[in-house]
Formats: sequence, C-alpha cells, structure tokens
Amino acid sequence: MTSSDKDIHRSVVRRGLTPRPASAPVVTPIWPSAVWRSEDADALDDQYEGRTQGYAYAREGHPNWHILAEKIDWLEGATGGLITGSGMAAVGAVFLATLKAGDRVVAGDQLYGRSLRLLKEELPRMGVEVVFVDPTDGAAAAAAITPGTRLVLVEVVSNPTLRVADLGTIAAACKEAGALLAVDNTFTTPRILKPFEHGADIVIHSVTKLLAGHSDVTLGYVSARDAELAKRLETVVVSYGMTPSAFDCWLAERGLHSFDIRFERAQANAAALADHVAGLSGVAQVLYPTRPDHPDHNRAMSLLGGQGGAMVSFRLKGGRPEVNRFLRAAANIPFAPTLGDIGTTLSHPASSSHRALTVEERAGLGIDEGFIRVSVGIEDIGLLTGEFEAAIAEATR
Repeated sequence: MTSSDKDIHRSVVRRGLTPRPASAPVVTPIWPSAVWRSEDADALDDQYEGRTQGYAYAREGHPNWHILAEKIDWLEGATGGLITGSGMAAVGAVFLATLKAGDRVVAGDQLYGRSLRLLKEELPRMGVEVVFVDPTDGAAAAAAITPGTRLVLVEVVSNPTLRVADLGTIAAACKEAGALLAVDNTFTTPRILKPFEHGADIVIHSVTKLLAGHSDVTLGYVSARDAELAKRLETVVVSYGMTPSAFDCWLAERGLHSFDIRFERAQANAAALADHVAGLSGVAQVLYPTRPDHPDHNRAMSLLGGQGGAMVSFRLKGGRPEVNRFLRAAANIPFAPTLGDIGTTLSHPASSSHRALTVEERAGLGIDEGFIRVSVGIEDIGLLTGEFEAAIAEATR
C-alpha cells in the first residue's frame, strides 16, 4: 500500500462534516447518529448550560425525537413533551419521577393490563401504597384521593371496557388534595380531549397506537404542565435510558401526518360497526361510548363531545370456544395484541393484555372469555360489517 493509498484510507474512515446546502429537504431526514461532535470544550459547555442548542449523545436527545415531541405537543396544547421508547416507558417515567417509598397512589381499576401489573406488583415492592378505584364513580374516587395522595392515574376511556372516567370530579379532588393527576390519553387522543384543559398535570400516550397508526413503531410520550416536573421527567428518561429510536421517531412523525384523517374515518367506522354488531344474534353486549345503551353514555356525550373513538368492544354469547371460532372465521382481520393500526385488528383481553389478572379480577372489570376488543381501521365499512357478520354467525351457529 502506497503512502497515497494510506492517505485515501484515512480520509474514508474519518467522519465528514454534514453538508449545509442552500436548499432544505421537504421530508424530515433520519439522524441515526448516536453521538454529535462539538467544535471545542467551550462549545460543549455552552450547549449543556443552555446558551446554545445542540446535541451531544443520542440518549440525551436527537432531532427526530424532538421533532416528533413538538408535533404531539402541538396536538395536546403542551410544551416540552418527551418521547420514550414505549408507552409503558412513559408510564414508568411518571412513577420514577414523582414517587418514593411511603407515597400513596390512587389508580383507576380499569387500566391497560401492563399498567395494572406495574401498579400491583412493582410499586408495592418499592414501598408505594396503591389504591384502586372505579374512575366512573366520581364520588368514590374523590373519597379515595386524600391529602396524603401523591399521584392519581386514570385513562379517559378505559382499556378494554371503554368506560368513561368522571374526569371533572377526579380533577377537582386532586386539586383539593394537592395530588398530581396523570391522564393516559391513548384511546381518546387529542382529537377528542386535551387533558390539560380538564385539570391534568401529566399527559401520557402510547404513540405506538393511534398517533403513529401503522403498527411499525414502539414509542411513548409524556408531558407535564409544571416546568420543574417536566425537567424531572426529562432527567428520569435520560438517566434510565428510555431513549427512543431515531428511525421509530421518523416513522411515527410520518404516521402523524395522516392522523386527523385516519382518526376521523376510523371513528366513523367504529360507530357504524358497533351499531351493526349490536343487532346480530350471536352477540350478548356491545360497548361503544356514544351508544345510548352504554353505561356512561351521558358522560361520553358531554366530556367527549359526542365522539366515541376508534375502539369497539363486544361480548360473544359463549366463551373461549366461540371466540376461537370467531377469530378463525375472521381470518382477514389480524388477531393481534395491539390497537390503533390503520387496518382493523382484534384482541382477546383474557388471553393477552389482561391475562395476568385472575378470573375473578377480570370478571370484576366485566372481562370474560367471550370479551373481544376491536381496534377499528379505515377499511370500507361494508367490508367490515360483512366480515364481522359472517364470523359471528360461524362462531355461534
């Protein structure tokens, strides 16, 4: 190898400077770099001490993370939101940032199954007392939110039973007791409700679901109203390494561009599908917030502005055998433990999201072996109603 060859080799392996053309890309680039270069130590000091803006190490932040966070902030009417590696990372960040041994948490008893497991198994192990309440019973929830309560966690619309929390009463009780109110807004999304406008202190999302919308990313989002708490959340996310992937953030931003259109179509389909399924002979019950027979119908009409969202749950007559026949007959609709995809998906909480609960605990929430949750997509509604009708008939014949 000649001296000239060595010089070429050295120039190839060294990192070059990013081009700064006069024009700019229309599509957000992907920045996969794990580390960023600074001009000198003083420049890095300026960056860390807030005099200039930049990046040093991707665990502490990267452009795709901040671009996506800012867009969800716009939707939620928030500032300084954080993207995390998953929705559960966002929930975990809230617990780590706000709780210590001896604290008391009041939580809705109708939450995502993994949130329930975290509350039931992990927080007590760390010396945190957890009390569960029915979030649809405002008086009972308010009675549980005592002055010693540090944090209250609820979903606006519960997963998977689609019950609607008495958010106004709960928020008022939190304010009186000096407790922080954290609201998981995954099911409702900012298209239906902005929790900060209803007294929330913290807003959580599983971005994986409706916001990203294509079942190809795993991300979360968390934002706090108070600047000091927001900074504490950032410290936890960075220190515990809850870092989101640049590529996942890029994909989620791409999905977010069509969010409004997707949600409008999916919500219209969900309302129509709920009404259609309710009229089928093999169905024991249909849950959709704006239907007149929903137990929280009046609250859904007021709190949610008459919007029911993109989720439908129903109970087949029968149990596990009928569910299995239904799932096999509905072969063109994926049976998958997720929601919010652009296409319709099916979930069976007893065998997926809520499998860690006992039969008695599931029954207390209204979840039995015949219970099915549907994440409704944007397909032609005639195709969906036809497929559900045929599959339910096969399941219960």
